[in-house]
Order: sequence, then C-alpha cells, then structure tokens
Amino acid sequence: MAKYLVIVESPTKVKTIGKFLGSNYKVMASQGHVRDLPKSTLGIDVDGDFEPHYITIRGKGDILASLRKEVSKAEKIYLATDPDREGEAISWHLIAALKLAENKNRPVYRITFNEITKNAVKESIKNAREIDMNLVDAQQARRCLDRIVGYRISPVLWAKVKRGLSAGRVQSVALRIVCDREQEISDFIPEEYWTIDATLGVKGSKKTIAAKYVSGDQSELKDKADVDKLMKQLKGKDMSVAEVKRGERVRKMPLPFTTSTLQQEASKALGFSTQKTMRVAQQLYEGVDISGQGTVGLISYLRTDSTRISDEAETMVRSYIKSAYGDKYLASMDAVPKSNKRIQDAHEAIRPTDVELSPVKIKEDLSRDQLRLYQLIWKRFVASRMAPAVYDTVSAKFECAGYKFTAASSKLRFDGFMSVYTDADETKEENNSLLNDIDNGTTVIVSDLHPTQHFTQPAPHYTEASLVHAMEELGVGRPSTYATTITTILTRRYIVKEGKNIFVTELGETVDKIMKDAFPQIVDVDFTANMETLLDGVEEGVVKWKTIIENFYPDLNDAVNKAEAEIEKVEIRDELSGEKCELCGRPMYIKYGPHGRFQACSGFPECRNTKPYYEKIDVACPKCGKDVVIRATRKGRRYYGCIDNPDCDFMVWQRPSGKNCPKCGKSLLIKGNKLVCMDNECGYSEDKKDEK
Repeated sequence: MAKYLVIVESPTKVKTIGKFLGSNYKVMASQGHVRDLPKSTLGIDVDGDFEPHYITIRGKGDILASLRKEVSKAEKIYLATDPDREGEAISWHLIAALKLAENKNRPVYRITFNEITKNAVKESIKNAREIDMNLVDAQQARRCLDRIVGYRISPVLWAKVKRGLSAGRVQSVALRIVCDREQEISDFIPEEYWTIDATLGVKGSKKTIAAKYVSGDQSELKDKADVDKLMKQLKGKDMSVAEVKRGERVRKMPLPFTTSTLQQEASKALGFSTQKTMRVAQQLYEGVDISGQGTVGLISYLRTDSTRISDEAETMVRSYIKSAYGDKYLASMDAVPKSNKRIQDAHEAIRPTDVELSPVKIKEDLSRDQLRLYQLIWKRFVASRMAPAVYDTVSAKFECAGYKFTAASSKLRFDGFMSVYTDADETKEENNSLLNDIDNGTTVIVSDLHPTQHFTQPAPHYTEASLVHAMEELGVGRPSTYATTITTILTRRYIVKEGKNIFVTELGETVDKIMKDAFPQIVDVDFTANMETLLDGVEEGVVKWKTIIENFYPDLNDAVNKAEAEIEKVEIRDELSGEKCELCGRPMYIKYGPHGRFQACSGFPECRNTKPYYEKIDVACPKCGKDVVIRATRKGRRYYGCIDNPDCDFMVWQRPSGKNCPKCGKSLLIKGNKLVCMDNECGYSEDKKDEK
C-alpha cells in the first residue's frame, strides 16, 4: 500500500508523474482550485480587516472526499501543484480544505518542478519545502482586487447599460488600449508623399541596381510638383557613386520563448489565438503519450517571463548542436543574448524537456496543433544556443544634381541559427549584386525613374499578438493573464476579430466611455502598471497584501457611489421604431440582441416578425440620396452605409458629415476636429465647426 500521497492539479499529470514514482507513492489530482470566494456575495470583509471568506467550490465535494480518504492512509503528503503563485495558493487551500495542519504527525510538504521529467520530480521531493506565504498572499491580493473591481463596478454597468456586462482590473484597461488605438485610427488624416525608385546600370553590364531616393535640395517629396521638379533636374543625366561601403551584418540568435513571446510568435507564424496557444502548451507540459516511452512532459512550465535556462538544459542543448550541426554552429557562451528585463528566476524559459525528442521523431504521436507548437518551441530553443547568422553587405550612395539615392545588397555567408529557425518577421536578402562591381567615383547610367504616390498610414489595428506585446510593454497584466484577459473581452463582445485584426464594437465603446468617465483611475494604464509592481512586491515579501487593498478600496467605493448617483442611464429600453409590421400591422419595437439592435413586432409572441434596425444619422447618401445609417459587420464592427444596400454600395468606416468636398464632390468624413475627403488622392480637409 502506498505510504506517500502526491497531490497535483491536473488528472493528466497523475499519469505522467505516476510512472516516475514507485509503488510507495499514490498520485491524485485536485482538478484545479478547491476553494474560492463565494459567487453570490463579495466575500471580502471591506468593513473590517479585508479578510477574504473562502468556501468550497461547488462540485468539488467528491474530489475532496476522495483526497481525505487517501490522506488518512498516508504517512507523508506532497503538494505538487503548479510552480507559480496560483499553484502555491491551491496548495495552501488544500491544506485548509483537507485539514492537513491539524495532524502534526503527518508531515505536509510543498514540491515544485519546472518540467515533468523523472529527474525533476525526484529532485523536487529531495528539496521539499513549506508553503511560500509570499506567493500565496500575492495570489490573494490579485484575487481580492479583481473581485472588488468586478463586483463593485459591474453592477453599475448593469444598471446604466445592460445586464451581463463586466468590468475588470486588467480587462477594462485592455479594452481601453484597443479603444484608444481605434480612436487614433479614426482621427488619422492621411498625408501625401512620394517615393522614387531608380534603375541604374553600368556600361558593359546587363545587370541593374535598384536604388531609392533618400534626400536632396528638397528632401521631402510632398506632392507631384516636387516630383516633377526632381525628374526635370535628373532628365538625361547620369549619377556618380559618392560612397561604397563593404562589410558584414551579424544577426544574433533569438532568446528562448517566454509566455508573451510564445503567444506573439504562435499568433504570427501559426495563426493561433492566445487562448489556443496556452491550451496546446498546457497539453505539451502535462504530458503526451510517446511510443515506447509512455506519457512524457515535452516542455517546461509555460507561464514565465524569464529567458534563463538551467545548467542541465544548457549542457543538453550544446551537446545536441555539436553532434547534429558541428562545432561551427555552436554559439560561444559570451555570444548568448541576455534578457534585459527583471528575471523571475523561479521559472526557466519555455523549452523542450529533452532536446533529443526532435519534432521529426515524435510527429506521429502528436496532434497537428501540438506538433506545430512543439516544433516552434523546439526550434527556437535550439536556435538560442547556435552561432549568429552572418551576411556580407554592400551599400552605396549616388548623387546627381544635388539629389541623393542609395542602394544596398546583402548575401547570407553563414546561416548559423537560421539553419534551424527563422521568425515570422524574417527579412529577405537584398539582391543588388552589381554593387560588388562599383567603386567611389564610378559613373552609373540612369535607366529609369519610377515615381510612386503614397499616403501616410495610421497605426495598424491590434492583433492578439500585438495586443499582448502592448500589454507587456505597458506593464498591464502578467504572462499568466494575457490569454484570459483577451478571451474575456472577446466573449463579452466588447471587441471582435476580423481575420487577425481586432476591432472595438459599439458595446465596447459604450462600456469604455463609462469606465473612462466614472472610473478613470481603474482604466489608467500607469495606475494599473504601478499596481502590478506593488503586487510583485507582495510576491517578493516587501509589501503587505492587505495594505494594497486597504489603500485601494476607499477611492473605488467613492467612485462607485458617485457613478451610481450621477451617470445617466444609456437608453436600451424597447422603443418604437416608427415602422409597422408588414405581417400584422402592429408597431415595431427596437430591441437589443447579442449582435446589436433589431426590430421586433410588438405583437410577440403571436407575431414573431423581426428585421434589421438601422439608426439614421440625418445624412443623405452621396450616391443615391437615401438615408445613411449605422450598420455593423457580422462580427459587430460599426460602419456607415446606405439604407438601400445592396442596391446602393456606399459605405465608409468614419461618420459622413453630410457635406461634400469642394474639390472633387465626394463625401467629407468626420475625423477628430477635421472634415476630410473620403478620397485620399484628393487630400482636401477643413476644420470642423463646433455645432451644438
């Protein structure tokens, strides 16, 4: 009979870890948290000492009963939940729920391992420790803050907008980041500029050089007049080579993945959502059945912001590179990039547990998604310890009549780490081989000049990858929360995805406006980032967790009371649309559904007629003269289009002003404090007059 009980979080880990430990050990799963704050009440004593009140999670009774039965038989108990603050808190809750502290004769130990391998698991038992209350308190602080924000602010949204909405300490800031970008895009006014590509040649050679205009007497080509002036100056003339530089460019190997960089690269390279990346990575971490080996944990722990790897992993990967690729592909220890951010050394970077298990060897044992993500992690890890790639480069500057052009060429001399891994943003070689045949003072023939008109572009819409990057840069949230935060605001339909791009919905704009007006501190990026720093201080043992709550709650409480009294309700009641039901003649009402407003017959349920509702904006369609209305894509992104669609195809993303451009006659759109022609090539704009 087993003497020792090991409690893990996931049933999958039971199978993986069970095979590493002998018959003296029994492994069981808690299946996540067993205690939490109650759903029906706030669960925090805000009138006293802010003590949280935990209860057993519904449905966990049978699991706890099974665990108690085994606890009574065990001589020692090892709590082996995940190696982070959430895992530490689960172990702490298990001690309370199973009353493990009451029996002094039955030792209880906390063990952690960064990877689920035989060596790691056995080593963790040798280094068993007590619960780290700093980690537990860090989790309690986050949980209580999130509960207070959600339970105090969400009812305000229910009362002022509609039920089912939610606010959150991190999710509301993430929504604001997206809304601010959308506003920036909406207000952006394109400016015209031109580029000129030159095709240059050398006498006696059929090859050509592709050069670009860089500067001159008038360095900017703002319009066609500037271009015509340059073309006139250069007509019939050749250029001289002002400078030639030959050298090399070294492309350094990448760092191993952190949670954030894995989510970003999986999004760009594989098209994975952040949620999918974390789900598949969890499967790889907990264990996959490998032919001949049983269940194997393939990667190290997936929630980390460290790029450090252990000495054992360093030795393992260096030995592999040396045998598989040769000495010249092995990076020197000095050349390995170092992380420039504060590293939490509790966790390593995300890496394979055994580099010898290459994706090719185990591809038959993995699902398609598992293989693609494992391949990405494996290649990035191996590449991180390989030699840099080296390019031979040549660049040249050309001059004529005071105007300057430049050209560059690069050729890969040594592929280094790129023989294994290239990221999704990898740049291609520049092929301008004729540059190798020219020197200072060489005269080159201008074969052709290609002017191209451009317009400046606004910042791009966020993707999941770039939103994760922005949150990381701004210090909003932590690696373990990025995926759930984005998933939450997608589920609430505050934002939608079209392709990879993220757009804010009308509902998202409404919620964001209320949050900015009533709770500016909650959605302030700097405030949230400072809060994350304080919470990290709890983890490090330098900040008391209840002190954060005590200082935070009074201001939030005042803001909630003020919002309840002063914010006007956003009208979402059923109102008459002004139309009659074509089936029964009764009035049609405007109602709200998950995809926005629609018209429904007031005779429901006898008459179930529904049809789209389009809000008019008192602007006539510039194409057919009928009403322009607010429409929405199938995913909820708002635009302005003719009510007579599909017979009339007029549509724009920005609100039409009802005025026409005096230059070309097309519609003027409202962009911030400007009215701008919808035709970028026209370029007309004027100040928007304030109107009540």
